[in-house]
Amino acid sequence: MTIGKYQHEFHGLPVFDFPAVLADPDASPAPSAELPDAEAVAWRISAPTYSDPGDEHWEPLFERFLKTVDPGRVRALVVGGWDEPYETSSAPIVAALIAARDRLTDLRAVFLGDMTFEDCEISWITQSDVTPLLAAYPALREFGVRGATELAFPSIRHDSLETLVVESGGLPAEVVRGIVGSELPALENLELWLGTDNYGGDSTVEDLAPLLTGTGFPALRSLGLCNSVIQDDIAAAVAGAPVVARIERLGLSMGVLTDEGAAALLDGQPLTHLTRLDLSHHYLSEVMRERVRAALAPHGVTVVLDDPQEAEDDGDGEVYRYVAVAE
Repeated sequence: MTIGKYQHEFHGLPVFDFPAVLADPDASPAPSAELPDAEAVAWRISAPTYSDPGDEHWEPLFERFLKTVDPGRVRALVVGGWDEPYETSSAPIVAALIAARDRLTDLRAVFLGDMTFEDCEISWITQSDVTPLLAAYPALREFGVRGATELAFPSIRHDSLETLVVESGGLPAEVVRGIVGSELPALENLELWLGTDNYGGDSTVEDLAPLLTGTGFPALRSLGLCNSVIQDDIAAAVAGAPVVARIERLGLSMGVLTDEGAAALLDGQPLTHLTRLDLSHHYLSEVMRERVRAALAPHGVTVVLDDPQEAEDDGDGEVYRYVAVAE
């Protein structure tokens, strides 16, 4: 599966595309004379990833945006495409956002890299060190990033961040260690797409240890460790992880979870305190699915078992299972 849709909502706000100037006016809607109130939407700033001469690039588009709306009332920004993201990193985008911090005084949420496969495959998106952006906006409450090529996230402290989402086809171990080693006392929601080693996802359960032991993120209530080729190992680790006792929502979706991992999860600590367990895109047998439902649904846990998958056999004894989002 690839990502085929842009975000329609972010930070509880509808996403609105700020119109770009394109060389081909038929390639996108004409600029509207009526723009919404600055605080009423999450503004999506996106330039063509395969640009033609005359197309507006991201930096001048962003500067025009700042001059068109009242930046002091903007609450949320969604960064879409930029010119050649498969070769050019997000560093200039991060720098431009940092430079605007004195104008974007009410900014509370940023998503970096809202692109579909038609813009750039998720594992081709070239990111950068995104932590200076967090440091520049100490009041930021929500941050999301898509793509992990050249992504860096050294451990930081941020006192306001409540939601952190990192979407990738392969999340490097160094990035995982940086995130789980950060001091984020307000963090309530954490979602990591760990991916596969084919696309740089070389993290292990050991890299998640500071998170699973419950020593960090005291406000955490929702945890997603998703899209992983080692989903069974993660499920087994979560089964005995102290952090699980104090969260309300657990997501182990999008990965290659099998009966082995689900059995380990059920045989571990009680999960009946959860409000939601998301195991969608899984490789569970019908018998195991019924076992999971029977163990948790009577206790009021919403169990999500959508999108069952079938392992592929190449006829020579090799069995293949795939994460939901890789390339």
